[in-house]
Amino acid sequence: MAFTDTEMAEAHEAITATATHQDLFKLGLMYSTEIEDRGPDFVEAHKWFNLAAMMGSEPAKAYRADMTDMMSRQDVTLAQRAARGWLLEQKSVQKQTAAA
Repeated sequence: MAFTDTEMAEAHEAITATATHQDLFKLGLMYSTEIEDRGPDFVEAHKWFNLAAMMGSEPAKAYRADMTDMMSRQDVTLAQRAARGWLLEQKSVQKQTAAA
């Protein structure tokens, strides 16, 4: 199943306001499959599965483990850094929202 750039944009937009583990898991699924004939992006998929797993998604934990088996250690490290970066970005957004 391939996803379009529009579907990807909509999924990213959904997590801008409030991110649920279901939204994050959906992004992981999208990135783990073909996107507009570009193929999967395992680093991005792992990042989103990792974030969903941190929020309690059991399926995301299983998918993350599968992704880890298919990735190099360097790519797993990149995905983990990207997940931490996203979390820091979300904290910053929440602080700005609270201050406004």
